[in-house]
Amino acid sequence: MHSAWGADPQNLPPDEPVKSEPPCPLMREISPGEPFPVHALGPVLRPMAEAIHDRVQAPMAICAQSVLAVAALAVQGHVDVVLPIGETKPTSLYLITQAESGERKDASDNVAMRPVARRQKALRDQYDIDHPQWQDERAMWDRLREKIFRENRKDRAAMRADLQALGPMPPEPLDPLLVCSEPTFEGLCKLYGRGQPSLGLFTTEGGRFIGGHGMTEEAKLRTATGLSKFWDGAPVDRVRALEGTLYLEGRRLSLHLMVQPRVGDLLLRDGLLIDQGLASRLLVSAPESAAGTRLSHELQPTTGPAIAQYCAHLLHILEKPLPLVHGKRQELAPRGLPFDHQATSRYFEFVDHVELRLGKGGELAPIKGFGNKLPEHAGRLAGVLRAVEDLDAAAASEADFANGIILAEHYAAEALRLNEGARIRAKLRQAQQLLDWLHDEWMEEYVSLPDIYQRGPYAIRDQATARGLVHELEEHGWAVRVVQGAVVAGQRRREAWRIVKRG
Repeated sequence: MHSAWGADPQNLPPDEPVKSEPPCPLMREISPGEPFPVHALGPVLRPMAEAIHDRVQAPMAICAQSVLAVAALAVQGHVDVVLPIGETKPTSLYLITQAESGERKDASDNVAMRPVARRQKALRDQYDIDHPQWQDERAMWDRLREKIFRENRKDRAAMRADLQALGPMPPEPLDPLLVCSEPTFEGLCKLYGRGQPSLGLFTTEGGRFIGGHGMTEEAKLRTATGLSKFWDGAPVDRVRALEGTLYLEGRRLSLHLMVQPRVGDLLLRDGLLIDQGLASRLLVSAPESAAGTRLSHELQPTTGPAIAQYCAHLLHILEKPLPLVHGKRQELAPRGLPFDHQATSRYFEFVDHVELRLGKGGELAPIKGFGNKLPEHAGRLAGVLRAVEDLDAAAASEADFANGIILAEHYAAEALRLNEGARIRAKLRQAQQLLDWLHDEWMEEYVSLPDIYQRGPYAIRDQATARGLVHELEEHGWAVRVVQGAVVAGQRRREAWRIVKRG
């Protein structure tokens, strides 16, 4: 026997209507990510990440990214990691945390950044003392120099001897800034020219940087190339007609941008940034929302002590004098941190493991650029974990590198997951924008093409684009063609579509 609800509508009871399928979503939801492997952060950073999570109740990934960024900033001026292949790399990290508004990004970062804020305040207080003194010394030096020129106009040998005795111009105190939030690349270079050699580009409003002057179409390639050079630890030079030559060597930069998902998506699917290579240097984590789980509770007894211990430990590292090239005030000379024997063996095993996943059809093939850098990412992370635990350590251990692998694999999984969402066709994104407009702003039951390209979203301004997008809505069940046409907004239209409302 066949059910009355068989495939043939003619078998339906006469008083029962044929039920149409509900509309399909235009874009699939991105699959949820795996929890951040906080256990791999080691004995210094893990308790702090868990303490912030307990106090602020932000997603664990936000807490972990914040403390990892501060750790990289603290150690990058002191230590480079020496990979077993013989290459020396900075312990700098470029981190991106992707989360909606209301996920307590600011609150998490404020706690993690306490040692940086205290160190920067101390530098600022000292600068406020030193700078007026320098101004007086500079004024005296200028007058003495003028006097030497005036009194020795006819005796060049005496002038040269007096200038040598006077000595060089007193050096201006270094700018005390340790972190900046939305610089242009040119502004960052100028800050390196007059300020600290180890800096962080940190902001909880990453959209201001991504949408700022440094990432406009004209400046984007220049900024991306410069940031990639700083990540590599390579010298950066700038030659400008009005500003002269600026050559920066021995500088270190770590980055942590907290962004909303749509802003992060713009960054991660930017073809220029992918081709240039900056995207493969980014460690991205996009946790699930914690909304609905943040119930009132008593803090764990370990939370307060963990925060205090972390702040004291990181401040101690930040207060240590940076190793500099002899005779230079701003050129870092970090010592090399090699791998021990067991870590070296594990490194080459991991390199082979990654390589086998990069080929055609391999797991990492869709993110080949990032995958090629995965062993280096793991090595940098291992270097940060070892140095933040013991700044004077002789080598990174197998346990350090094992934790580096766990963290790097998390970022690889996130890159694959987010890449899946970034590959959604641009046309579908426009179709979603049109659908949102039809549901939220268009009050009529029907719509026509002129209504869309004359009154609809700004990006849709011609009939061909409007027709293609309506076709997408038809395909997904959100628009139904009215064969005989319809009256739309008081005007008869030969082509019209009925809008299917959300259920």
